Amino acid sequence: MAAKRIGFLELLAALFFVALPSLGADWKPAPSTLTTPWTAKVSPDHVLPDYPRPQLVRKQWANLNGLWEYTIQGKDGQKPQAFSGHILVPFPIESSLSGVKKPVTPEQRLWYRRSFRPPKTRNGHVLLHFGAVDWRAEVFVNGTSVGQHEGGYDPFTFDITSALKRDVPQQELAVSVWDGTDQGLQPRGKQTLEPKGIWYTAVTGIWQTVWTETVPDRYVTSVQITPDLDGKRVQLRVDCSSGQGACSDDFKATATLRGKKVGTLSGKAGEDTFLALDQVQPWSPDTPTLYDLDIKLNSGDSVKSYFGMRKIEVAKDSAGYNRLFLNHRPVFQIGPLDQGWWPDGLYTPPTDDAIQFDIRTLKSLGFNMLRKHVKVEPARYYYWCDKLGLMIWQDMPSAMQGELGMAVKKNSPTDAVFPPEDAANFNRELTALIHNLRNTTSIIGWVPFNEGWGQHDTNTVLKMVKDMDPSRLVNGPSGWEDRGFGDMKDMHMYPGPGMFPTVPDRASVLGEFGGLGLPVEGHLWWTDRRNWGYRTYESEAALLAAYQDAIDKLAPLVKSGLAAAVYTQTSDVEGEVNGLMTYDRKMVKIVADKVAAKHRALINSLEPGSGTP
Repeated sequence: MAAKRIGFLELLAALFFVALPSLGADWKPAPSTLTTPWTAKVSPDHVLPDYPRPQLVRKQWANLNGLWEYTIQGKDGQKPQAFSGHILVPFPIESSLSGVKKPVTPEQRLWYRRSFRPPKTRNGHVLLHFGAVDWRAEVFVNGTSVGQHEGGYDPFTFDITSALKRDVPQQELAVSVWDGTDQGLQPRGKQTLEPKGIWYTAVTGIWQTVWTETVPDRYVTSVQITPDLDGKRVQLRVDCSSGQGACSDDFKATATLRGKKVGTLSGKAGEDTFLALDQVQPWSPDTPTLYDLDIKLNSGDSVKSYFGMRKIEVAKDSAGYNRLFLNHRPVFQIGPLDQGWWPDGLYTPPTDDAIQFDIRTLKSLGFNMLRKHVKVEPARYYYWCDKLGLMIWQDMPSAMQGELGMAVKKNSPTDAVFPPEDAANFNRELTALIHNLRNTTSIIGWVPFNEGWGQHDTNTVLKMVKDMDPSRLVNGPSGWEDRGFGDMKDMHMYPGPGMFPTVPDRASVLGEFGGLGLPVEGHLWWTDRRNWGYRTYESEAALLAAYQDAIDKLAPLVKSGLAAAVYTQTSDVEGEVNGLMTYDRKMVKIVADKVAAKHRALINSLEPGSGTP
């Protein structure tokens, strides 16, 4: 009887897999107020098809994006026998592009299921990768739990080799997800169960690419690359696994620049090594030079990566002001607050072209940076910032309850007090964020806290980040209650601009200002009075005049020591209408040739100088 039962289940799995093309023909986005120019380009057989991890690339992989089964049930329910319908992975279930657009409450659990064809491997391993799942996930292969993960913003991997069935054409993959959204203290950024104002639609479940890879018995698990511009080398650490734990296999690394070999290294996995370069061409927003890196283990595993050579530091210019020095030159940094939300995919960009559009638009406006605001992006976003040349201040998604529960109010002398388990979870997720994005050339600073949102153990957390990554800047709380530590002292002023007086050992920056709004009929998420900006205008001409006036007011502040300014914001987001673009990205409200020259003038206004050696 057991043999017949297994055969029947395998037959059901095979039938489901065969049925996917016909299901795809019936799929369509759920109704939504807004679409983007890329909404119609998404289909079940063409969902974010590019390799999702550009700094650790293998040839043998299979993309599992597409139609999966889903169901929503009680939080404490067991694995369901029947599923409610189909969802397009990796778009969150609340999004239009998921094809579902349903909320999931903290009292519920979201289940996914699909069949997949396992890759063939001999004496090796099959790895199952998730780019991100919000928030707590457990993964099952053929009914066997292969692992659990907590954290909505970091990738994770399970070795599923032992759970696969031999000589079975289709295997079952199921994922269980629970997300507390704004009812707990886990990092969640601006997600809320009741969207309004600056709080947006919740994101639950799988929201980045899912894929499998085959690897040999000993394989690369991570590569850490730290540029040493002054030393004309990169610090390189390759870690590997044997499936039973860390291994110490030998490896060879080769760096090339535009196809020409410029450095080689033979080293041992698990040890810090240095790769000297014959040619050093610094990375900057104007010249985003990237090196290719090939790494081969003796076991036969081979991965491709890349890196850029740049140095970021706080140093004094010729006038004695602390500036942000890039490659030993003071550069005024100006760019937008970038929230990374989409009306069709919410957290998930609809296509790779959509990612590029946002970055290219900001470049055309004359910006040289952005502040990625309380959100983490898919890895390909950072790849395009590296490749196209746009510096990033990377926020940690805020942890707080409700709208501002566990937040520090303005002028409060004390931090919020997190329960020990929640403080430990925050540190774990922050550590994972830094580890997973550490190789990103364009990230030049970390922002652990925004304003008072979930601000706890402030200086302990900031020092922890600085110790983990001394090669980058660490911003003290961006806005509100500064505790005296960090490379930057950061003011928020709306509409502004403004700045804190300069201090001896930190750079004075303006982490948020502007917020000038223009609601554009036909491009609004909501059509009622919930749309707002810090200041609202009625025409493009009036908005342009106000924006130009705000930028002009930055010039005297720069002369007084202001080192950077962040304008709110890249695009409208749900009810916020203070974007440089509409939420659907179909209209840029401020034409580039009207403002790009002003931005470039500010960037280039600082006198040449030399940073600390």
